[in-house]
Amino acid sequence: MPISISNRQDKVCFTPELEKIILEVLNSGFEREKIDSRLEVAVVLVDDETIRELNRDYREVDSPTDVLSFAYREDEKDPDVGEDWEEDALGDIVISLERAVSQADEYGHSLERELGFLVAHGFYHLLGYDHLEPEEEAAMQDKVEDILSAAGLVR
Repeated sequence: MPISISNRQDKVCFTPELEKIILEVLNSGFEREKIDSRLEVAVVLVDDETIRELNRDYREVDSPTDVLSFAYREDEKDPDVGEDWEEDALGDIVISLERAVSQADEYGHSLERELGFLVAHGFYHLLGYDHLEPEEEAAMQDKVEDILSAAGLVR
């Protein structure tokens, strides 16, 4: 699957290990969910100020957050490649790497584990999962934890 990673922040050193985690988590998610491997996912790493602006503009919440997902196929339960190349993207995952560092410290685990969590969480949002209701949150969390366990990113 085509995965693009764009580091648009300079607050946190983006290492090859962090890139590897993003790729591993997304590849695992695609395999587990049997998503067409030709669909593209873009991961954009930003700072708190940039994600705050996006959160304000798209969700009308004027504060930073850790991850935002922009699904291109929100109405489709089984995403497949369409006939138009422009439609061959699952969506974008925007992550505040600055926020990931602070949350890793707050939760007492590594940046690698936190980044893996945010990527998996964002991926499942692209697939239409949500966490507004307790049962939805539990289902999404189970899927996220399965991917993290497979990647060796346990708490």
